[in-house]
Amino acid sequence: MSRSAGNGAESGSGGGSVGGVGATQGARDDRGRSLTGSLAHRVPDLGAMELLLAVARLGSLGGAARELGITQPAASSRIRSMERQLGVALVDRSPRGSRLTDAGALVTDWARRIVEAAEAFDAGAQALRDRRDSRLRVAASMTIAEYLLPGWLVALRAQLPDTAVSLLAGNSAAVAERLLADDADLGFVEGVSVPTGLDSAVIGHDRLIVVTAPGHPWARRRHPLAAAELAATPLILREEGSGTRQVLDAALGGLARPLIELSSTTAVKAAAVGGAGPSVLSELAVGEELTTRRLVRVPVADVVLARDLRAVWPTGHRPTGPARRLLSLTRA
Repeated sequence: MSRSAGNGAESGSGGGSVGGVGATQGARDDRGRSLTGSLAHRVPDLGAMELLLAVARLGSLGGAARELGITQPAASSRIRSMERQLGVALVDRSPRGSRLTDAGALVTDWARRIVEAAEAFDAGAQALRDRRDSRLRVAASMTIAEYLLPGWLVALRAQLPDTAVSLLAGNSAAVAERLLADDADLGFVEGVSVPTGLDSAVIGHDRLIVVTAPGHPWARRRHPLAAAELAATPLILREEGSGTRQVLDAALGGLARPLIELSSTTAVKAAAVGGAGPSVLSELAVGEELTTRRLVRVPVADVVLARDLRAVWPTGHRPTGPARRLLSLTRA
């Protein structure tokens, strides 16, 4: 009895395995076509449906082929492929033209609904693209916003005159926050590293320089300023979170308590021009002041104050539409 029970159990197990294989292979009709799996493998594509509708409307496979811009052999091949896929004849061909079979007439009605739904889908997608292309929200750190973006936006305006552009200027940390909150489509930063959660592309390079008013003792130095002295001197600085301050802090290994802390490059520059003290600013920001001698550049030894300028966007969401166009302009 025990062995019979054991054999019975083994037979039951084997039957389960056979059933499992059958379930994995899936059901098939009497012609061997799969009745399961992805719709993409069982339903003709839109191009074939459009061809069938054209044949029904024109009564000619050649005329349908010409209307769709394909050759008649290609049209015949596509109809045959559709018939094989569905397992029914769709078109009767004769020297007098092409006529739908009864099954073909029924399939044509179904195809018409699918094509109409696809046209509605396409119109909706175009509306989404139009909405996307109608505006561009840019977030940029102060130096880029003040000295580079205006030129890029003028060029963008010439290419996309109907796109409304808004610019949010702030420090690099604020730019990252706006992008991650979906309050901006594209950002520009100038810090030491790429903020977490963002992808980036380097679009340029910048140097920071030490500047002071002509009356400051540093303006009359005969030798470069030591990096240690710069680090130990209270400076007019941007606020924490700004790319300029991040780069300076990283290069010097720390900074003294700021003499004055201001929230824009223009304000920092004005304070330096007014004689409040030395500062470190982007070379982009002080060209005119150096030329007119309202500011004096102070050479620094043993440290390189260089930084990359980057375009940034949320990880995995490459810029599209106007944002992509603006990105290409920055590289040009």
